[in-house]
Amino acid sequence: MELLLIVLVLVALVVGAVASTVRIVPQARRYNIERFGRYRGTLQPGLNFVIPLVDRVNTKLDVREQVYSSNPRPVITEDNLVVAIDTVLYYQITDPRAAAYEVADYLQAIDQLTVTTLRNLIGSMDLESTLTSRETINVRLREVLDDATGKWGIRVNRVEIKAIDPPASIKEAMEKQMRAERDKRAAILHAEGKRASLILEAEGTRQKSILEAEGHQQARVLEADGEANALERVFQAVHANDADAKVLAYKYLEMLPSLAAHGNSFWVIPGELTEAMRTVTGAFADSASRSAGDSGNNSSNNGDERRTPPVPAPRDAIEQAQREAHEEALKAVEAAKEESARAERIVG
Repeated sequence: MELLLIVLVLVALVVGAVASTVRIVPQARRYNIERFGRYRGTLQPGLNFVIPLVDRVNTKLDVREQVYSSNPRPVITEDNLVVAIDTVLYYQITDPRAAAYEVADYLQAIDQLTVTTLRNLIGSMDLESTLTSRETINVRLREVLDDATGKWGIRVNRVEIKAIDPPASIKEAMEKQMRAERDKRAAILHAEGKRASLILEAEGTRQKSILEAEGHQQARVLEADGEANALERVFQAVHANDADAKVLAYKYLEMLPSLAAHGNSFWVIPGELTEAMRTVTGAFADSASRSAGDSGNNSSNNGDERRTPPVPAPRDAIEQAQREAHEEALKAVEAAKEESARAERIVG
């Protein structure tokens, strides 16, 4: 019984020793092996054998890309404003031995180096430049970290500034400034729109005045052309019918009531009116002398056999001459109208 127990213990020890010699490393992992406290090698993914009680695993490292988010850190800008900046770091272990033996805590070292670099960069920039130069800060920060962490077996793939928080008073002032800028732009746009509207309205009024003036001008020109054509046709008709001085004198007299009918307090008598009056008076005198001569001849031929007819009064002679002149003027006017109508038909 005791022998069986001893055998079982020996078998267990052998199985334990054999099991301790086998190390299975998962994918994307690296194990650093020490022999009697000294670095011997790094186990790769898969099945590995070590010497029991001699070799031991010191560190187990993940060589995948890691993400490290730092806490907000206060940083003073060039214009003496304190801002809180937190960053996001993307890194990857490229040398497990250096990551385990070159630095005690690579995450703390990277965090402190990030804060120091940020303070150097932000300290030479004002607040406005800090808020608008994130890409520049990211590139510069990555260059510094990549250069410093290379000997630690770590490659910094990317560094991003997650947030830049200025003080509350600065935020309030910035919001007021942005609101004022928006109000200013709105007022400028409103003023520009009103200015454009007034300019367009003035241009429209100007074009309207110009078009109305041109329309009045063309209307007056056409009206003057029409009157000129009408007068020309009337004169052509009068000359074509060979109207004598009596008719023209009568037309002068006929125009006097129309001149007085416009309500003018005074009106000008044309110089030709006196000549027209003399013409009419001469015509009336000729008619009266002809009537008197005819009556004298008839009385001398008959002698005492007949009674001498009464000589018409000058008033009757004048009226008769007026009637004759009126009839002749009417005939001339009718002839002028016919000639004008004929000319219009020809022109039309």
